Amino acid sequence: MLFASKHTGMEIGLYGVSCALTAGSASTPRVRQVSHVPWQPETLVLSLREPNVRNGEVFVTAVRTAHEKLHCSSPMVAVSLPDSASRIILFDLEGRFKSRSEALDLIRWKLKKNIPFEPSDTIVDYQQLTVRENGDLALLVALASRTVITQYEDLIASAGLVPSRIDCHSFNTIRLFERRLSLQQECVFISCYGCTLTVAVFREGVPEFYRSKELPGCEPTDSRVYREISNSLLVYRERFPDRQLDTLFCMVAPEYMSDFLVLSAEATDLSPLPLETKGVVIPGNQVPGDQDRLFPYSAAIGAAMGCV
Repeated sequence: MLFASKHTGMEIGLYGVSCALTAGSASTPRVRQVSHVPWQPETLVLSLREPNVRNGEVFVTAVRTAHEKLHCSSPMVAVSLPDSASRIILFDLEGRFKSRSEALDLIRWKLKKNIPFEPSDTIVDYQQLTVRENGDLALLVALASRTVITQYEDLIASAGLVPSRIDCHSFNTIRLFERRLSLQQECVFISCYGCTLTVAVFREGVPEFYRSKELPGCEPTDSRVYREISNSLLVYRERFPDRQLDTLFCMVAPEYMSDFLVLSAEATDLSPLPLETKGVVIPGNQVPGDQDRLFPYSAAIGAAMGCV
C-alpha cells in the first residue's frame, strides 16, 4: 500500500526539539505531520566531550510533548543530533577485514592519534563508501563520546521513546537531497543549518571531502562563513588538483538564500543552485507546504528518510 510505512525523525537543536512523521519511499517521501517544542535557554550546551543536556527534566518533557503531537503510536525514532556531538572523518584503509569488529579494531588503531576522547569513552562506527582502484577502502568514520551519546539515549528513553538510529544534522540534511546530488558526476554541497556550516564534495554520489563546523551566533552571510567555505575548497583542490568542479548546491534558510548564493559564488567561483526542502517532499494536509515553515524540519525529515 502506498505510504503505508511510517517513520519518525527527531531533531535535537540548541533551542528546542523538532519532529517529523514521514511515509512512503526515498523517491517519494510524504511528510504527514511535524511538531516543534522549544526549551529554555541553556537547556542544551554543545560539547564534543561533556554531556550536552543541562536540564534533563525540561529536555524529557519537551521530547515527549513533541512526539505526542505527531499522534504516532510507535516509540521508535531516528534521532538527529548537532554535529558537535561527533567527529566525522573520511579516510582510506588498506587491506581487507573479515568482520565488522575486526574493521573497528583496525580503524581505532589507524586513528588512535586523532581520537579526541579517552579510549574507554570512545564510540566508533563506519560506513564503507567505495573501493579505490588500488584496492583501498574509502570509509566514512564517526567518532563520538560514549558519555555524550549515552546521555541523549537515556533521556530519550525516559521520554518513553526508543532511538532506532542516531546521526548528525549535516548528514540528515544531505540525505534529504541525496537523489539530486547522486545525479551529478561531481558536485559541491554547502549548507548553513542551525549554527552548522557544512561543505561536502561528492563524486558519483560518494562523499570525497567533508567539513562541518559549528558557528554559533554567526549568520550565513557573515564574512567568517565566506572564509570557511573558501578555505574548505582550497583544501579540497590541493588534495585533488585534477578534479574539475562545476556544480554547486546550496541549502540555507529562505530569508538568507539570495545573499548566500552570492557569497557562495564568490567563495567558490562556481554558479550555485538552491536546494529547497519543499521541492523533495510531499506535504500532508496538516503540514505547511511553503519553504519558510518547512525548512526548520529538514534534519528531522532527513533522519526519518534514513529509516526507509
